[in-house]
Amino acid sequence: MSKIKYFHRGNKLPGESFLVFKIDFFILTFCCLSYLLNYLDRSNLANAYVSGMKEDLDFKGDQLTQINTCFTVGYILGQIPSNVSLHYIPPSKFFPGAMIIWACLTMITATVKNPQSIMAIRFFQGIAESTTFVGTHYILGSWYTERELGKRSGIFTASGLAGTMIGGFIQSGIYTSLEGLKVMRGWRWLFIIDGIITLPVAVYGLFLFPDTPGTTKAFYLSQQERELAVTRLQPSPTPKETETTASTSPGSEKAIISENPPSSTKEQSPFTRAFVKKILISAEWYGFIILWILAGSSESFSSNSLLALYLKSNPFNTPYTVQQLNSYPTGVSAVGIVSTLFFATLTDIYPHTRHTVGYFIGVIGIVTSGMILAAKYEMVGNQTGVVMGAYYWAGAVYACQATFFAWANDSMRGKEEVFRGVVLAGMNLGSNAVNAWWSILFYGAGMAPWFERGMWAMIGDCLVLVVWCGGLEYVLRRRERGSGGGVVV
Repeated sequence: MSKIKYFHRGNKLPGESFLVFKIDFFILTFCCLSYLLNYLDRSNLANAYVSGMKEDLDFKGDQLTQINTCFTVGYILGQIPSNVSLHYIPPSKFFPGAMIIWACLTMITATVKNPQSIMAIRFFQGIAESTTFVGTHYILGSWYTERELGKRSGIFTASGLAGTMIGGFIQSGIYTSLEGLKVMRGWRWLFIIDGIITLPVAVYGLFLFPDTPGTTKAFYLSQQERELAVTRLQPSPTPKETETTASTSPGSEKAIISENPPSSTKEQSPFTRAFVKKILISAEWYGFIILWILAGSSESFSSNSLLALYLKSNPFNTPYTVQQLNSYPTGVSAVGIVSTLFFATLTDIYPHTRHTVGYFIGVIGIVTSGMILAAKYEMVGNQTGVVMGAYYWAGAVYACQATFFAWANDSMRGKEEVFRGVVLAGMNLGSNAVNAWWSILFYGAGMAPWFERGMWAMIGDCLVLVVWCGGLEYVLRRRERGSGGGVVV
């Protein structure tokens, strides 16, 4: 109960509550709208596919999966460069610029004549969208404390899931109302509308996004609030720092010497050999990249739109309308939103338990895969209800996005901002690098409706994830206790 009271009230500094209210409004509105539109764009490719694009463009075999892989390759290439760019280019310029590029590419997609054109467009779209997810987690870690970060990360992640969820309803509405308008198919109108609604959000960010605490020039933050935004995030003195302070001579100035300098100090350039070496020998680099590779693979059911593909190729010959094919999979995102917000809030109250979410999603992945395999092997009666229930439940694995990136941000407090940015980008780079071939190998569209190979891959991935979460938490806790916050690998 005391933890819950502290979470709600805490020991806030004068003016801190109003500061948090302001940054919540301006940062979360832009980041959440940006991510919602980002995911709306991604999910609507699958929505368009089941709404006539497959037949109109004469898709063959796994070409839809290949298009997703082209996007993933561009997304991978943009990860670290985009997050490092935030160290030099104001986020208020970089984020909106990327949004304008991907909005234009989205609208161009409405003109395509074959799947190969979409492959080229999605590659460059992946580069443009690469900064949205990891860039936002970098920004959130720059502004929010440990007891605030999880919930904000959860709200941000939930906005992306909301984009996936409403995408199905938008496509259904467009198909009903705009199909054939100006002699153009409804799925083409979807891409045009997606691009148009993205542009106002980019303009909003250009004028109102506050950058980072140390660089912000936002007119709605006073000088005192800008200083408070920096000082409230300074790490508390560690045991080693306290010992150093106590050992200073009487009358001398008691300067605290930390192995992890605060973010207000001059940061290393990310282009030096020393900095690269520091990254590559750190526990965070390997620990969190492998963590997110495993966790990202646990989201494969949803990220590859398996429920939509299952319904499209239903083994029980149940007919579904275009509206149903777009609407039914939205339940996956709804489950993901609830799960994300619940665990993000809970782990803000108990921030040292963020790793336990890995145990939860590990069990989910194993059980839901088993349900789908059992439905395939049983084949007594129509098993579609069981399969849909399993895919809906599997949406709960999205809880790991907010909690794992908050866990990574928490573990790197006090390190250089660019170090944290590179590790966060490395996490998503690693996950997407694996997903580029993982989805083709285990979840290709040609493997519908059962994706049997993918079910066994999910079970193996989730078993390893559970073990890795426990091991990483043990290593980080042992280092924290043994070094008082210093860097030990």
